[in-house]
Amino acid sequence: MADTPEYPTALGASSREAITLLGRDLARDVMGEVGFGELAFWLATQRRPTPGETRVFEAVLAALADHGFTPTAIVTRLTYLSAPDSVQGALAAGLLGGGSRFLGVTEDTGRFLHDVLASVDGDLPSDDAGWDALALRTVQREREAKRFIPGLGHHVHKDGDPRTPRLMEIATEEDLYGPHLSLFAAIGRVHPEVLGRTLPLNGAGVCGAALADLGLPLELLRGFALLARTAGLIGQLAEELRTPVGNEIFLSVDLNNRSVAPDPYTPEDRHG
Repeated sequence: MADTPEYPTALGASSREAITLLGRDLARDVMGEVGFGELAFWLATQRRPTPGETRVFEAVLAALADHGFTPTAIVTRLTYLSAPDSVQGALAAGLLGGGSRFLGVTEDTGRFLHDVLASVDGDLPSDDAGWDALALRTVQREREAKRFIPGLGHHVHKDGDPRTPRLMEIATEEDLYGPHLSLFAAIGRVHPEVLGRTLPLNGAGVCGAALADLGLPLELLRGFALLARTAGLIGQLAEELRTPVGNEIFLSVDLNNRSVAPDPYTPEDRHG
C-alpha cells in the first residue's frame, strides 16, 4: 500500500472542534485580537510583525487602496455595469489591470532597488553622499541603456507625490528606513543631474521600497498592492451602487466614436 500523502501547511487547518491559523486558535486568539493588516503580513511571512512593521505595512496599504478614476477603477465599474450579477467578476477585472503602469510599479521598484543593492561590492553606503554616488551611477547606467527607472515620475503629481514623504516619515519614526528607501530617496535627489529635469518619486514606488525594507518577499510585492486595491475597488462598487457613473462612461465612448477608413497592418509597423 502506498504511503498516504501529506500536505504540510502552517496556515489554516480545521478539525471538528476548532480552526487553527498560523498555529493559533482562530476564534480565540485571532478574531478580535489581530488586525487585518497585521494578519496579512503574518500570513505572508509566517512571523508576527512588530507594531512598527504593522504601522508601515498598513500605511502602504492605505497609500495604494484608491487613487481615483484610474483604469482599474473604471474597468471595475464597467464590468459591474455589464454583469451586475458578478461582483467577483467586477473586482477581478480591476485587479487584472494591475500591471507595469498601475500598481505593478510597487513590485517593479522593489525589485529594481533590490537588484542594485545586491550588485554592490562590499558594504552599503553609510551616509547621503555615499547613497547619492550609488544612485548617480545607477541613473547614468539606466539612461545609457535607455531604460526607465521604476517609481520615478507621475502623470498627475508632477510637483511631488504627497504619499512619498509621508511614508518615508513613518518608516523613519518606526526605525524601518532601510537601504531600499535610502537608495530610492537618493535617486530622487540626483536624477535631475542626469535626466536634465526633475521627476517626482511616486507613491507606488516608495511603497515598493518600504515593503522591501520590511523584508517581505519580492515576488509578493504586487500581491500586496492588489490586496490594498481590493479595498479601493469595493469602495468603487459601493459608490457605483449609490451614484452610478458606469453607464455615462460607456455612453460617452459609444455615442462619440468616429468611423475611419481601415488602416491595414504591415510587418514594418513593428519597427516604426
